[in-house]
Amino acid sequence: MADKQAAEKKKKSAYKYANTYDISGDSFKRKNKSCPKCGAGTFMAKHKDRWTCGKCGYMERQ
Repeated sequence: MADKQAAEKKKKSAYKYANTYDISGDSFKRKNKSCPKCGAGTFMAKHKDRWTCGKCGYMERQ
């Protein structure tokens, strides 16, 4: 019975780079903002009502 439940359980999709980068030709552009406290290279996560930084905890409301 446990095998049946495991087979029916919905699998989560893997994180896709296509969601975070805009690739065109030889160049690419990052879609997410960079954190103003941490600097370039640390990107903020986009939620439906805010932007948050996972490193320092900085948050911006939309």
